[in-house]
Amino acid sequence: MKVTARNLARWINELPRNQQYPYVNPKTKTVVRLDSVALPEGPIGIKRYDPHLKGASKEAKVLSISSTLLWRIANAIEPNTPFNLDRILGASYNYRSAIETLLAHSPQFYFCYPGRVELVGDRESIQKGHKHLIWCPDEPHELGKLCEKKVDTVISEIPNSVIYDSVVLSDPPEKPLDIEIQRRHAQIQVALLCIGQQLGFQTWIAQNDKGILYNQKRLCEHEGVVSDLRNVRLLESWTEAIHAALLIDCIWFKNCKLMPAVMEVEHSTGVRSGLLRMQKFKDALPSFPSRWVIVAPDSDRERVLREAQAPQFRSLKPMYFRYSAVEELYSLCSRRKLCGITEEFLDSFMEPLVA
Repeated sequence: MKVTARNLARWINELPRNQQYPYVNPKTKTVVRLDSVALPEGPIGIKRYDPHLKGASKEAKVLSISSTLLWRIANAIEPNTPFNLDRILGASYNYRSAIETLLAHSPQFYFCYPGRVELVGDRESIQKGHKHLIWCPDEPHELGKLCEKKVDTVISEIPNSVIYDSVVLSDPPEKPLDIEIQRRHAQIQVALLCIGQQLGFQTWIAQNDKGILYNQKRLCEHEGVVSDLRNVRLLESWTEAIHAALLIDCIWFKNCKLMPAVMEVEHSTGVRSGLLRMQKFKDALPSFPSRWVIVAPDSDRERVLREAQAPQFRSLKPMYFRYSAVEELYSLCSRRKLCGITEEFLDSFMEPLVA
């Protein structure tokens, strides 16, 4: 079960507009009133004011909670798992307490106080925890009410971040690209390669990206990288398909007989160009199952969705592999030696774009 910004916007939109919503912290005098929700995924308009002050509700300005903030929150939510908005959002966004308030009044969200692990030197203890929210989709409470959930969960406050090893770019192309954009694209390609290695796949890296250096070796020199598509049994009889695949950013093969995913990383280039490249490749092959995937930043979801739903790409049944999901799977593969995993495991990290 995966939460999206669309889910959050829809659930908040169900809250009555004429109601004052108190903050989860009872010491806070301010209340939140819902002004508007732009569906499908925000922004959300709110007002904050102290109801004890005369005329405060009329004078309060409408504040906007962005779709980007909703996506940041949605990406961190797992069923029946406490989450803390201050830790998720840090100092990046205003109105963190306001969105927490609206979610907590929605039927599927409770507030809770999980324990926390405190490590002092080599001595570890469990202390009283801070306020969290928890998503309980199977235990909804009354709409517009604040409800606490008693939990036995203990939270570790030691951060778990994805850290990329050094990536050195190959010689710049004739048309120079912004170095930071190009580097991010390369990092995601390397992450996909590492995921493929962990899952036992052979990985094709676009012909023009094989010179990227990673851990002091060119990508084409790493274990599991396909050096020549003509050596892939699945493609050896399809010359036109081989030619169409040369510049596709990443393709996963399994035993050279199956193709779990074809992926275009769209960090700086247009989504449409990646879809066209994959469509050309698909049209040159006989029909067999695969995943046709756009890998793009979380903030680009709306653009990816709009382009992928064009009639000409419906046969691809495109999927969206957001950067945060790539990093989540990369982190999992880096920390655990996965075994017994089927290809369907990938579907829990990718979002279908066409119904």
